Amino acid sequence: MRGRMLRLKHLSSLVSGLPGAGRPSAAASQSTAYTIERMCGIVGYVGERNSLDVLMGGLRRLEYRGYDSAGVAVIDDEGEIETAKRAGKLQVLADELERHPIHRGGTGIGHTRWATHGGPTDRNAHPHLGDDGRLALIHNGIIENFSELKDELLAEGFAFESETDTEVAAVLLGREYRRTGDLRSAFQAIVSRFEGAFTLLAVHRNEPGLVVGARRNSPLVIGLGEGENFLGSDVAAFVEFTKRAVAIGQDQIVAITADEVTVTDFDGEPVEVEPFEVAWDASAAEKGGWSSFMRKEVSEQPEAVANTLLGRVVDGQVHIPELESFGDDELRAIHRITVIACGTAAYAGMVAKYAIEQWARVPVEVELSHEFRYREPVLDEGTLVISISQSGETMDTLMAVKYAREMGARTISICNTQGATIPRESDAVVYTHAGPEVAVASTKAFVAQIAALYLFGLHLARVRGTLSETELGKQLAELQSVPEKIRTVLGEAEHVGELAHWMADTRSVLFLGRHVGYPIALEGALKLKELAYIHAEGFAAGELKHGPIALIEPGQPVFVIVPSPRGSATLHPKVVSNIQEIRARGARVIAIAEEGDAAVLPFADEVLRIPLAAPLFEPLLAVVPLQIFAMELAQAKGLDVDQPRNLAKSVTVE
Repeated sequence: MRGRMLRLKHLSSLVSGLPGAGRPSAAASQSTAYTIERMCGIVGYVGERNSLDVLMGGLRRLEYRGYDSAGVAVIDDEGEIETAKRAGKLQVLADELERHPIHRGGTGIGHTRWATHGGPTDRNAHPHLGDDGRLALIHNGIIENFSELKDELLAEGFAFESETDTEVAAVLLGREYRRTGDLRSAFQAIVSRFEGAFTLLAVHRNEPGLVVGARRNSPLVIGLGEGENFLGSDVAAFVEFTKRAVAIGQDQIVAITADEVTVTDFDGEPVEVEPFEVAWDASAAEKGGWSSFMRKEVSEQPEAVANTLLGRVVDGQVHIPELESFGDDELRAIHRITVIACGTAAYAGMVAKYAIEQWARVPVEVELSHEFRYREPVLDEGTLVISISQSGETMDTLMAVKYAREMGARTISICNTQGATIPRESDAVVYTHAGPEVAVASTKAFVAQIAALYLFGLHLARVRGTLSETELGKQLAELQSVPEKIRTVLGEAEHVGELAHWMADTRSVLFLGRHVGYPIALEGALKLKELAYIHAEGFAAGELKHGPIALIEPGQPVFVIVPSPRGSATLHPKVVSNIQEIRARGARVIAIAEEGDAAVLPFADEVLRIPLAAPLFEPLLAVVPLQIFAMELAQAKGLDVDQPRNLAKSVTVE
């Protein structure tokens, strides 16, 4: 690697979660508790470019990770540290830098924050300073024992300017730097004292051309350039400049200069790392003329599904190279599947449950990751645990995966992010190829997750011999037709948008579905809650008479996902009966039904049509108008659909 020395030792430390590698003890996993924290955006750079340009560009691509304050620190060409930080969206910081520019410098760190310790104020924004302003530090996560560390520093006479746990880390690092005179040594001395979750980056004016970082339970990725190197909480931070990346493992420290990258564990032992190629470019993370990232990502759903299928259907057969580590005999020995996920990903798992059970005849249960390990589930080597996480960093899901492996289960992850922690902790990974999803509310990742799970279900059915070659081919053909059918649904977006604008003053919306339509009802309600901040609930339609029908009053909007009369001869009339019941009580019914279904017309106020599809594939189509409706209703209310209040893209600790 010309122009750079990359130290490569102890590969097992980085890939500790892969087959055959060491696993943490169950006791260690179970004893760890975390506070809720959202993912912040972190960028570091060393090289010949003006670091401020790199930092601000990276933060714009990471703004979805944290957006209530932002800041940068640069070591300028005179060897001085200059910082700027402001509460508010990233543009507030950009305006401040326009008024009060920072001098050029080739070393810097930048941060976008989602507030936990201390409100979103200028004082609490990162970076925080140590060593009398000679050191700057940024932080993603929560240091749970910050209070006792702060008391220790206060007793020694140190003062604090903010309410954050991060400033404690900065002051502690600054104190250690005075003892060692070396930033790497100072990092190694303090990181093991922190409890909780953190990614830390720091620079010191005495060591220009150096950025040091550390991580525990929070993501950090290296970008490998020529004569320059990068750090980021996501490859989006630096993909404009390089597609070569390295994911930092648990409890590791990284130091980058323009020509060298070193990685060690917290004890200072060298760690071998394995670079990977980022599969998308910077333009994929830009709006490209769209009014919002969400609108862009909704429009990209046909490609998200098509790319997830690409290369995995060969000569009418499912071929998933990532699953080659699972032999056919091992898959045939699986007697139970547990899907673990949170939020939208859990609903993707619920959809897939119907398909996998029908095709492969294996019982499937879907559990919320944050409930899974605390009830001490019964797991054994015949249990396959499938985790779903767009980011691959969802801490609830990560800890559940670790627990499952400790209990002897085999694990597969469904993930959209290369080099993420959950895939590395799993026995195998099936990557979705949806491209970067920036908007907080998941859309294209959801349909890509279902597509990946369906591929797995058909692969399992082939191995177990539960579907004939003819039936396998039929189901694969249906799956491959989904992208074009989603394009057809997107063609009706204007009609859905008009409906949303007519309903801009709506205060509550209900969603009903049966079979695979039930998780889509749940997902439709979640999207509306996330984006429009109104009451929304999803129900299994059969539950109506068991309580929820009491909510129906004149004018109450109710979306109903209507199953196909062709494939659901029993369910279709039951759902039509549900529509009649709620319509008789004054509800305003919006039905999502396939083309040609005339039975719903006498009872629905609005009908949103989707193309003909086999019943198990209808969810991939029916969810699209619900996504568009939530987006349009939120925009009609003047809300930010990319960055809804109180939410960020990933929850990175429990």
